Amino acid sequence: MADLTQFCTFHVAHLFLGIDVHAVQEVMRPLEMTPVPLATPSVMGLINLRGQIVTAVDLRRRLSLPERSPDQEAMNVVMRTDDGAVSLIVDEIGDVIEVTTDTWERVPDTLQGEARTLIKGVYKLQDQLLLILDTSRVALPEPTLAAV
Repeated sequence: MADLTQFCTFHVAHLFLGIDVHAVQEVMRPLEMTPVPLATPSVMGLINLRGQIVTAVDLRRRLSLPERSPDQEAMNVVMRTDDGAVSLIVDEIGDVIEVTTDTWERVPDTLQGEARTLIKGVYKLQDQLLLILDTSRVALPEPTLAAV
């Protein structure tokens, strides 16, 4: 029998994404953010989470997707990284799901741009694909033109 892995899932635009459930600290509604001058475009600001300062990264911007409509409320998925907690700003929270390793596939060739570098692979579900984020890469700032 194939091994089971659990993922916390969420939606960003038309994408169904997940991160390992063990990397998730908590999921919550939007919190007040303090803007960070000169931050990369995907950094929405800083959140004070019970005394812990957490960087908030908008996954729509990080994945080069269209902006969220002003009336659409976002959610926070706070994940633990080696450098501390990071909040991923997502459109909608899904469920924690279990998948078997035998449904794992590499990143499809149809996935292009920045998203291709941030996705580790996919799991084929019955009616959709679950794209697995590389949490170590998502938390890193995106490259700037000066760095190129």
